[in-house]
Amino acid sequence: MNTQYLSTRWVHLNVSLLIELTKRDFTERYSGSVLGVFWSFLWPLVNIFVYTVIFSQVMGARLQNSSSSYGYGIYLVAGILPWTAFVNTVSRSATVFVDKKSVISKIKVSLPSLPLYIVMSESITFMITLFIYICFLVITGTPLKKTLIFLPAIYLIQQIFAFSLGFLIAIFHVFIRDLKEITGIVLQIWFWFTPIVYVYDILPVFAKNMVAYNPAFYFVKSYQDIFVLNQTPNFIHLLQLTILSHAVLMASYLIFKKLERDIRDFI
Repeated sequence: MNTQYLSTRWVHLNVSLLIELTKRDFTERYSGSVLGVFWSFLWPLVNIFVYTVIFSQVMGARLQNSSSSYGYGIYLVAGILPWTAFVNTVSRSATVFVDKKSVISKIKVSLPSLPLYIVMSESITFMITLFIYICFLVITGTPLKKTLIFLPAIYLIQQIFAFSLGFLIAIFHVFIRDLKEITGIVLQIWFWFTPIVYVYDILPVFAKNMVAYNPAFYFVKSYQDIFVLNQTPNFIHLLQLTILSHAVLMASYLIFKKLERDIRDFI
């Protein structure tokens, strides 16, 4: 009974810690500013305005086979929105053990679960941005189909993948601090290898074959299918991404268990 109580108590403390870290992470980024958390609404609003209105109306960018004058902007945001949540989760999770070493040294926290507060914080930002984006689509008369119901599942798969990668990098970042900069460079290159700014259909055959092995393409294309093409996402791609995500997560956890003592010593 005592063992069960201590286990339950430990889980409760870790959950409470993650919730508290999420609150602080989301509020402290705007602490000291006049508008405070309202910036979390203003930034997505400005970004969506730039991508849709400036690119489509001012610069005249057009999406082939789209009758909407906002077609390219809608396509652009459909890719950038999930990519931003993904890359922020990976890059911030990659340094979480070092960034939160003061917490780790004082509280017996589960290290594998620590990056979850970043996932939760980025999810709040994502939901706010997604809400503003959908409002824009409604205002501009862009049709919304029932395929929207797949969004939570796609986002969950995407963030499991982001969490797995971030956790794996975080393990080695404790020993190799240069991984922070390397991760940033890799993510930047990865962005341009993912059809977000450009359209997949314009790529030559050899490039399409390369993109087919890009896991980020699987979830980005799913959002584009829903918001731009009004069709159901490719479930085979999502299944492949799910398998890959769990494989990376399992490998990360096994590596962590072997290096846990060293990780806590090096932090």
